[in-house]
Amino acid sequence: AVVFGTTILGSNPSAPAKSMKILEILKKIFFPFYKSEDIKQIFKILNEGSDQQKAMFVGGCVRKHLLSQKVDDIDIATTLKPEDIIKKFENSEINVKKTGIEHGTLTLVLNNKNYEITTLRKDISTDGRHAVVSFSDSWEEDSKRRDFTINAIYLNYKGQIFDPQLGVKDLKNKKIKFIGNSDERIKEDYLRILRFLRFSIEYSDYNFDKETIRSIQKNLNGILKLSKERIYNELKKILKLKNFDEIHKNKNFLEIFSLVFPEFKYIDRLKNFSSVRKFMPEILNFNNILSSLLIDGSNNHEYFSHKYNIANETRDHLAFCGKNFKEIQSNKNFFKTDLSKNIFIFGKDRIKSLFLLNSITKKNFKLKDFEENFLKIDQISVPMFPITGEYLLERGIKSGKKMGQAISEIKNKWIENNFNLDDKQLAKTIKKFK
Repeated sequence: AVVFGTTILGSNPSAPAKSMKILEILKKIFFPFYKSEDIKQIFKILNEGSDQQKAMFVGGCVRKHLLSQKVDDIDIATTLKPEDIIKKFENSEINVKKTGIEHGTLTLVLNNKNYEITTLRKDISTDGRHAVVSFSDSWEEDSKRRDFTINAIYLNYKGQIFDPQLGVKDLKNKKIKFIGNSDERIKEDYLRILRFLRFSIEYSDYNFDKETIRSIQKNLNGILKLSKERIYNELKKILKLKNFDEIHKNKNFLEIFSLVFPEFKYIDRLKNFSSVRKFMPEILNFNNILSSLLIDGSNNHEYFSHKYNIANETRDHLAFCGKNFKEIQSNKNFFKTDLSKNIFIFGKDRIKSLFLLNSITKKNFKLKDFEENFLKIDQISVPMFPITGEYLLERGIKSGKKMGQAISEIKNKWIENNFNLDDKQLAKTIKKFK
């Protein structure tokens, strides 16, 4: 559903999962994001000394506002040049960070919240990676250099829309369209190919003209010119979409995605994700989706980690899943008689990740079996290891290397004995390390 003013367009009351929450709609109508005290303060300073409109919201915050979604990141476009912006805020409580001043972008910080503000621009030249731009005071000119019509909708601080590229109509109809000529837009920045995929999946738009797909296919090699960091950042946004598994609905999308990311050899596994998402959406987090696409018992995930220089947390997650993949495939008891032991050793979250990976690799995946076994993992309670260093000190084992060895040996026997300790065996082990 899309809300414009107080009219709800395209809502479907018979589909509660897809219908908007009434609270969010009312919040948008009566308490829109642009009426917050912080934003009022920012715009008051920006417009000070002029009767002309110096700034408007643009991009994701406008889209989300019109769709009555939660507005988080706020982008502001302005006719003011960076040096003028800095001067306007120099005697205020608002801090100005020069995050991308060479491109006309600054970050305003107020009450620990960031507001990105960028001077209107027009492209002079571009090589598909970097654009040479000049500043502009024309909103129409600025809109022409943006990628999609839905990203060229401007909203002023009074809630009035300026829509030079007719993006509101496309947003209402969930249509992703390049502004002007798709071939020219892509050549300006090849990352727009991945952005097109992301927005198309997010808004479930799989019906687009042949010219657009031809432009994408023709320029696909241009992605090789982009930095790995930009590609990976866009990939994270794609994989975090709540409906990412819908990529299967379009063979062209699958083909493009596979060509850009050849390491993702197992996109077919995503076919089971829609049913898993209905049961346990939180298990389909970024790390688990990534491991599902990469892990196969080879060094495929290691190559991907190195290629994109991924964060240590994700790298460690992939390494863990990769190391244990063969074990969960070959050991029938891993999620049965060995389950409690493995939960104690690895922790529930990691066992859930391995269980997801093991389940979706099966050709005969059944949601009912998945639910039953997943709940079993959730319900298992593993006791705490009862032996402490203090306990062993009191019995004559000195702290240090021997203490560590004793605890390790006792713990292993405790786990093997189904979390029970044999008194005689314990006494024998303690005597051994005295």
